[in-house]
Amino acid sequence: MEQAFVYVVPFMGIIGLIVMAIKSAWVTKQDAGDANMAELAGHIAKGAMAFLKAEWRVLTYFVIIAGIILAWSGTLIETSSPVIAVSFVIGAFFSALAGYIGMNIATKANVRTTQAAKTSLKNALNVSFTGGSVMGLGVAGLAVLGMGSLFILFYNVYVVSTGANVNGLEMSKALEVLAGFSLGAESIALFARVGGGIYTKAADVGADLVGKVEAGIPEDDVRNPATIADNVGDNVGDVAGMGADLFGSYVATILASMVLGREIVSADNFGGIAPVLLPLVIAGLGLLFSVVGTLFVKIKTDNDSVQAALNKGNWYSIILTVIASYFVIDYMFPEGDLVMIREGSPSFTKMGVFGAVFLGLIVGALMSIITEYYTAIGKKPVNSIVQQSSTGHATNIIAGLAVGMQSTVMPIIVLAAGIYGSFLFAGLYGVAIAAAGMMATTAMQLAIDAFGPIADNAGGIAEMSGLPKEVRERTDILDAVGNTTAATGKGFAIASAALTALALFAAYVGLAGINTIDIYKADVLAGLFIGAMIPFIFSSLAIAAVGRAAMDMVNEVRRQFKEIPGIMEYKAKPEYEKCVEISTAASIREMIPPGAIALISPIIVGFAFGPEVLGGMLAGITVSGVMMGIFQNNAGGAWDNAKKSFEKGVEINGKMEYKGSEAHKASVTGDTVGDPFKDTSGPSMNILIKLTSIVALIIAPHISEGDGHGHANLEKEIIKEIKVEAIKEIVSVEVLKVD
Repeated sequence: MEQAFVYVVPFMGIIGLIVMAIKSAWVTKQDAGDANMAELAGHIAKGAMAFLKAEWRVLTYFVIIAGIILAWSGTLIETSSPVIAVSFVIGAFFSALAGYIGMNIATKANVRTTQAAKTSLKNALNVSFTGGSVMGLGVAGLAVLGMGSLFILFYNVYVVSTGANVNGLEMSKALEVLAGFSLGAESIALFARVGGGIYTKAADVGADLVGKVEAGIPEDDVRNPATIADNVGDNVGDVAGMGADLFGSYVATILASMVLGREIVSADNFGGIAPVLLPLVIAGLGLLFSVVGTLFVKIKTDNDSVQAALNKGNWYSIILTVIASYFVIDYMFPEGDLVMIREGSPSFTKMGVFGAVFLGLIVGALMSIITEYYTAIGKKPVNSIVQQSSTGHATNIIAGLAVGMQSTVMPIIVLAAGIYGSFLFAGLYGVAIAAAGMMATTAMQLAIDAFGPIADNAGGIAEMSGLPKEVRERTDILDAVGNTTAATGKGFAIASAALTALALFAAYVGLAGINTIDIYKADVLAGLFIGAMIPFIFSSLAIAAVGRAAMDMVNEVRRQFKEIPGIMEYKAKPEYEKCVEISTAASIREMIPPGAIALISPIIVGFAFGPEVLGGMLAGITVSGVMMGIFQNNAGGAWDNAKKSFEKGVEINGKMEYKGSEAHKASVTGDTVGDPFKDTSGPSMNILIKLTSIVALIIAPHISEGDGHGHANLEKEIIKEIKVEAIKEIVSVEVLKVD
């Protein structure tokens, strides 16, 4: 029976992809507007595709070289396998494909959302959210299909065909190959997120500082030379980059849970693979119920709350996933205690596993609620930034930094409670499966996230096309909500990164053959400090890259205003392609150093100083990276919505302030500072955390203090467990005899 159940997982992925195709076809059939709108949308699509092609050329070389290294090491080191290289390439391809699916539909949905906004907010939300759901279902569908299919293949090759124990070396080899898939996915995600973030923010800064502040025109004005590059950036950064990002996160979370599930000793009707298979099943269920959740995202009139509609769909998908998980866990797991082959791990029951899944979903929901509070228009944190904009640029920036730092408190408390609570429910496996539960509804989370950039682009096209004011007002409503959902999506991603990193960390410790990481040792403590430093230098490189690219963009926009007569009078068209070229070249050039740090630092430390020091470094990266990610994401989101608060007018000290006022100009500066925070370095933190852990997991057998798979005492532990159970049986029999 369990053999047939295994094949259900990729089938659920296929269902998700079929629904995605249906929704994509529906979006494509919608009215794309007049010739002028279509021309502008064409420029955006062309620029986005040009960036992706340039990025793919560079990443193709990286994938080939990395694949050769992985295959080569597999031939030299007995404990590895050349198949890891193939899995790595497949993971990289799927990650790039996930980004392309999102970007392709976004560049179609943007102009169609603009056209729909001519009639009603309801229609505009329908088109933009359907476009976002195509991306969400594509990412989740590819992840479930890819991981499910590869697991079936390698489980049959390594375990079933050999008749091996599922807790033994053969299952470890199968999961090690899946780690190659995750490594490929996270590697592409990092470069896509950093490269896309540099692109979009360089263009955004140029459009804001020169267009808004200096020339006094809207950033999306057709006269603004950087406006096409800015709209392209929304697609390559917030859509393609985010798609690759959450694809990698999704896969890494599933992998961590599967690796720890291998350590659970249980005899059941699933042949012992239930703990390994469960993360895949939960991911598949979350995908299907995300499809159901999308059906509830709708409004009846223009006065209805868009945010409430999105929240409704999200909660439906979460609640249905919780209910289904209960029955699946009850069916798959045996009665009685479950034990992990790991010193100090508590025993637990199948209801403990369900409790951890439920807690993970609750943690994810709470993270979204907290992030919404700190970044939404009308809430106290954003209002505090608005009020302090009245006294200038400096006080606006001070207020934004304060909000960002304060916003780390509640999320960390929630995360800490989630980690501790899930451990009490089901040990380290509980922590991992809680992360899997949190990520289960990734399709819905990503749909909510991706609709924002589509709406932002729609507003840009409306502005450039000179459409009536009410059209831009409708797209602005969607855009403002999109800013909040983008922030909540990033908060959701960083929360999942924290739980997943701990699970990957635990898996690494097992594979590396070490029992403890002793910070009393000078070298381990040094590794901890080095790890805590890495998110800072990573962020520095990413933010500095945005700054350099933005300088080039600002100079180019100023040049065009100066040297091309008639731009301001609509008598001449700006050279949009020049700005697109600047962002493309800068992003491709600047994405390499941050990515290299994430990939190379664990390898150097691991091989030079050993597994325990590397473990210390991973702990430092995780704690520091989570803090940096929350701080930067929320500060940037709050700054952005503080700026948008002026579009309808806000009251400051009894006086109404609007766009173009001095307070508004101060808010533009704050938003510009926050741009690389929330769209470049901040969201890259969760990839940095997981990528370094996955690299460590890949090299763990090569630096292991055990037998190459971290199994120095595995067989002994299994025998010990069997002996303990046997002794218990004997004692119970003797007691019965005495009675």
